[in-house]
Amino acid sequence: MRLTILGCAGSLPGPHAAASGYLLEAEGFLLGLELGNGTLAELQALRDPFDLDALLFSHLHPDHCADFSALTVLRRYHPAPPYERRPRRLPVYGPAETPARLANAYAPHESERRETDLSDVYEFHTLSTRGTAIGPFEVTCFPMDHPTEAFGVRVSHGGRTLAYTGDTGPCAAAGELAMGVDLLLAEASWTDSPTRPPGVHLSGRQAGELARRAGAQRLLLTHIAPWTDRAEVLAEAEAEFPGTRLAEQGAVYDL
Repeated sequence: MRLTILGCAGSLPGPHAAASGYLLEAEGFLLGLELGNGTLAELQALRDPFDLDALLFSHLHPDHCADFSALTVLRRYHPAPPYERRPRRLPVYGPAETPARLANAYAPHESERRETDLSDVYEFHTLSTRGTAIGPFEVTCFPMDHPTEAFGVRVSHGGRTLAYTGDTGPCAAAGELAMGVDLLLAEASWTDSPTRPPGVHLSGRQAGELARRAGAQRLLLTHIAPWTDRAEVLAEAEAEFPGTRLAEQGAVYDL
């Protein structure tokens, strides 16, 4: 299983830094996790976007799905899309409101929405806590603690497991998500402080605690806001989980 970072800025893109977006690949199958602001440009620099075999959204805040509208334009209007080697309709997995919310983002005017539900280019599936196969991956979702419906995602293949927190505050489900994984890709939006609002994000310290308590093998921090000191977040996490690393845009990690 191979993880590629398309973007890892939190809450919004930063200077030369895309928001949340990741690729997971195994057996020639390419699964996209998130497609936040700026990630489609990064994807095009690395791969043909038509190489995507499926796309999954942990939740529907813009920094995780904003570039979906641009992907829709590409899939609908590219003058020579390679449909001869890829199905026209891309499977998309997300929370229950995904089809309606993404159609609204693509076509904000009512007259436009009456003419499109995006089903010409996408095949929508609702995430659930039951395990499901997406290509060669076994995917299990866990409800996270965030202001909107949000999931953490556990992806297994070939005896290896990656857990991705999406956005969440500390919660029991995050511990289940991360239990014994080979790689924990955890958000760490800010430094630790008792004044942080609950049920929104993890601090560096909380991400490190999560990895340590869950017995994860590796911890990779992502979703750090542009105004947050990345070195401070890393130091907090390393104090709890030595060997923690920061996700880097364009980096590739093998499991």
